[in-house]
Amino acid sequence: MPRGRRRRGYPRGMPTADERREELKAVYRQASVCTRCPQLASTRQTVVFGSGNADADLMFVGEAPGANEDKQGVPFVGQAGKLLEQLLNEIGLQRSDVFIANVLKCRPPGNRDPLPQEIDNCQDYLFRQLELIEPRVVCTLGNFSTKLLRADPSTGITRLHGREEVRVIGPRAVRLFPIYHPAAALYTRSLLDTLRADFARLPDLLALDPPRQPEPPEPEPIMEEPELVEEIEEAREEPSESQLGLF
Repeated sequence: MPRGRRRRGYPRGMPTADERREELKAVYRQASVCTRCPQLASTRQTVVFGSGNADADLMFVGEAPGANEDKQGVPFVGQAGKLLEQLLNEIGLQRSDVFIANVLKCRPPGNRDPLPQEIDNCQDYLFRQLELIEPRVVCTLGNFSTKLLRADPSTGITRLHGREEVRVIGPRAVRLFPIYHPAAALYTRSLLDTLRADFARLPDLLALDPPRQPEPPEPEPIMEEPELVEEIEEAREEPSESQLGLF
């Protein structure tokens, strides 16, 4: 994926790729000891933060780690991961070209669906990944990531797959492209052709200019401190011990 046009459409003064990568490492260290979801923290083997190119133009977001991912600490390492790699190869990409993450960083017990509170607890990590990686295109894999990143809990993947749209997620605008989860194609083989057709559109989406970014918020004005009047300064008393307890 060419990098020369990367900065078009982005505000000036943004951190360099190396700076963003170091900040991403800091977010990983924070997530690796997260206990926001007590049940997940007590049953997980590892936090599956994500893997791939930290400066990728293409990012995939799935649902949550499974048993294999929980053991290895890497997303999409089972049969669904192999299918994902195959589909990437068919459009001229490697797994190392993209970044892969999940809505949840910890495996839900028994591979149950993520709970709403768990999604809320974990979404800040995902939003920071989006902010720091700066992908041009974000592929949501299946219902959970699609509904979260679109902020629309009512519209599912069956209706939305293969339909790109520009969305502002946190502080960034991204080109969102919902597709079926590769696991769905493993269980329902008729979906494989649909998934392959959606993947075939990715090179054209990646060739588009990145979405124009929202203007950064205006910094708050710095209030000038008033000049001290000498008479008041002289009359000031030291706070008593009882007053110090209020500060």
